[in-house]
This record gives sequence, C-alpha cells and structure tokens, in this order.
Amino acid sequence: MSRVYNFSAGPAVLPEEVLKEAADEMLDYKGSGMSVMEMSHRSKVYDNIIKEAEADLRELMNIPDNYKVLFLQGGASQFFAEVPMNLMKNRKAGYILTGQWAKKAFQEAKLFGEAVELASSADETFTYIPDCSDLPITDDMDYVYICENNTIYGTKYKKLPNTKGKILVSDISSCFLSEPIDVTKYGVVYGGVQKNVGPAGVVIAIIREDLITDEVLPGTPTMLKWKTQADNDSLYNTPPCYNIYICGKVFKWLKKMGGLSVMKERNEEKAKILYDYLDQSKLFKGTVRKEDRSLMNVPFVTGDKDLDAKFVKEAEAAGLVNLKGHRTVGGMRASIYNAMPKEGVVKLVEFMKKFEEENA
Repeated sequence: MSRVYNFSAGPAVLPEEVLKEAADEMLDYKGSGMSVMEMSHRSKVYDNIIKEAEADLRELMNIPDNYKVLFLQGGASQFFAEVPMNLMKNRKAGYILTGQWAKKAFQEAKLFGEAVELASSADETFTYIPDCSDLPITDDMDYVYICENNTIYGTKYKKLPNTKGKILVSDISSCFLSEPIDVTKYGVVYGGVQKNVGPAGVVIAIIREDLITDEVLPGTPTMLKWKTQADNDSLYNTPPCYNIYICGKVFKWLKKMGGLSVMKERNEEKAKILYDYLDQSKLFKGTVRKEDRSLMNVPFVTGDKDLDAKFVKEAEAAGLVNLKGHRTVGGMRASIYNAMPKEGVVKLVEFMKKFEEENA
C-alpha cells in the first residue's frame, strides 16, 4: 500500500526521509552490528547519538548556554506535575486556560499548591487566546503557565503574555520546531515530541539553569527532580533511546531543510492554502478567531454531524486519514505539522471542494 496523507494530531506524520534512513539502519547502526533499539545507553555509540541530538537542537533553536536540555519520559502529562514540584516554592502559580491541556496542567498544579486562573477562553469553547497584556499576577506567584499552541482547539499565542517579571513556563508540544522562538523569554519551555518532532515517549524540556535546584517540594520523587536529570545528562536511568535517536534524525532533517525560519515560511504557506479555502467555503467553516489561528492544527466543521462523519469517511477512502476532530469539539481537524508536505494540503483542499460540490 502506498503512504497516505496522515493528518493525525499525534502521534503524527514524520519525514519520509527520516523513516527510510531509520529503516536502513534498523539492523546495523553505522557498522555497530546492532540496532539502536538493542544498544546500551551507556555505550560510546549511543553517547554520540544523544549528544549530537542535543547539539543539533541547540543550534536549531539557538539555545543559550545557561539553559539545560533534558530528554525525559512520562509525556507532557507527567511534566504537568513536574512543573509545580520543581518550581512552586511559594505554593502559588498563575495559569492561563486556553484548552484541555492547559486545564489539565492547572488541575495538576492544584495538587501541590494554589493554582490561580489568570485568564481563560472557556466562555467561547477555547476558540480564541485571551488578552494577556495586564493579568492579575501577584508578587507571591512562582511562575505563569501557558500552553502555547492548542492542538485540540487550533489556537496559538502570537504574543507571549506579560508575566510582570515572573517565570514563564510554556508547553509547546504541538508547535515545537515549527518556527523560531526566543528561548530567553522563557524560564521553562517543553513539549511532548509526538506531534512535530518524533515518536511518542519523549518530552524535551529546555530549562534555565538557575531554576534547576535541590529546592523542590517535599515528597518529589528522585526521578522527577530536574536536578537529578540535569546532573546525569538525561541518563539517570535508561532513557527512551530509540525515540531520541529518531528525534535526532528529525533535527538533522530540519537543518538540511534550512532551519526554523524556512519551516515557518513553509508552514505559513501550507496553512494559508487551507484557511483561504475555509474563508470562502459555503459548506465548511473554521472554528477559530482569525488572529489566533494555529499554523499546525486547523479545526473546521460543516455544522451537521452526519455530514462531518460522511466527510471523514470519504476522505479516508481517498487516502486523507485521521481528519476526525477531537471528541470535545467534533467536526474535523487537519494537523499539518512540519513533515506534512504541501501537496498533502493541496490534495485535502481539492477533496473538500469536490465534497462541497457534491453535498451543497
């Protein structure tokens, strides 16, 4: 069977070039006589793999020397707890709620201290990013938390919140490496890799060194202390070796493509094709306020549940898969990450036009 166009929100499409390279190396990685899946994480060969991955990521994101890069396990969902465990010195933090993942992080933080809702877009089913220019941040808050790109609802912060000098913590899972960011604006920036970087099983956290200390909340497990991981270069225990290896290959692919500025241009071009069609369509409509639209996740609806279901089914038969929207929103969602080629988006729009003509 030929490859389909995979619009899944995560685990998601990976660059074909990377998959082919990994397939070629499956049985014998660079003359080692074994697969990366089989080798010790303490070996010289693997040490080179993880160090090179970190170096390439630092180059791509222009990560300053006073930030640590950690390759962790447990998904972004475990990291929701790691943030308060490691940062909530005063047991108080501010959260901006722009979707399900920010809400989950907020609920997790409540287990450890006072989590304060600074702003929310729940009143309109998270279809916009709230005004974050003058938030009710108090002096005793340890940090301000955001989810920068909202996979389910298709929104994206175009301007970071004014944190009034407080540490900004950002979950960038679904916009990771889709465009350049200024790492120095964050205290902690992290993401699960399964949307735009690699296979599920790795969380990459970029943390300012002064925030990595032994001063954590009582009862914090050794494994979940950032200092444990930083002191051991992400090798305190066996890491998800193979998944990190694939991430490293994606970093090399991104460098070869021209880096994050080029990716941003490509992503803007792809998103424009889809949004331009949605804006003039009489059948389909986008669900997000225009100024807050994500380049990565594009939710849309017909307004008729049966028609939505028909569209998803027929699209799948045409090789356009995983277009069903999240259960909390319904409708459809096209995730058009870095590895989704432009022709995939063009084919989707062609199919939507045909479907609209047939179902007008």
